[in-house]
Amino acid sequence: MYYIVYGLLYIVSLLPFWVLYLISDFCYFLLYYVLRYRINIVLGNLWIAFPDKTEEERKKIARKFYQYFADSFIETLKFISISKKEMKKRTTGTYDIINGLLKEGKSVNLLCGHQFNWEYANLLYSSVLPVPFVTVYLPVKARIFNRIMYKIRTRFNAILVHPAEFGSKLHTVFKTQHALVLAADQSPANPKAGYWIKFFNRPTIFLIGPEKSAIRKRSAVVFVGFKRVKRGHYHFESVLLTDDASYTDKRAQLTCLYRDALENAINADPANYLWSHRRFKFEWKPEYGNILG
Repeated sequence: MYYIVYGLLYIVSLLPFWVLYLISDFCYFLLYYVLRYRINIVLGNLWIAFPDKTEEERKKIARKFYQYFADSFIETLKFISISKKEMKKRTTGTYDIINGLLKEGKSVNLLCGHQFNWEYANLLYSSVLPVPFVTVYLPVKARIFNRIMYKIRTRFNAILVHPAEFGSKLHTVFKTQHALVLAADQSPANPKAGYWIKFFNRPTIFLIGPEKSAIRKRSAVVFVGFKRVKRGHYHFESVLLTDDASYTDKRAQLTCLYRDALENAINADPANYLWSHRRFKFEWKPEYGNILG
């Protein structure tokens, strides 16, 4: 069954972008106007993040978000067959900071958020950086589509590591110089197992792992923000957070720097963020500890 599904999707991926975006327009109409996919979650998140905007302004952001969301799905299909040359025509990035750190012999942690299109970023950085490019990933539940996504994400030699394997890879994958990319805006499953930090002025839980990993490995840390230039074209901007995470001596200091950079990137284009996931699903309680930063 895998080969049948993969074969069909490969044929679809060969279609030109303009045809694929016609499919995306239909998907957008279906998601927003017919299925109303997670519309309450999207509007609820936007109300929390942008309380000063009017209801109509938030609805406008939501409509634009669904357009971006549909495009992201269709673009990911295209990645099954896209050439490296074609991909580089549609993406630009700033690498001076990262390459400078790599030349100093440092390993670099690249922190990003769920901006569109993070799959573009994965392919681009894995194809241009001169060291092993490692990304922590969560498998897709459907086995067939998990195999397909794994194949897409490793096309240009990215190394995928499951979170459960992270510790065991410290003395193999992470022993030599590398670049590690983490989508650090995931919510921990346990509201007691993270840093409580204000995110868009609301107490929000952040993962501890990205900060502790960087400090333990004395890695440099760079935030990568995603900018949608136009349909199918993206720019990835690097922002140095620290050249040695072990010098961030305050608890959650590095995570707060990441939070600030992520907020700035989202504010630049509010629709270009995955508002359909429950970023604010937990309410802070005193027993969770202090709100940091």
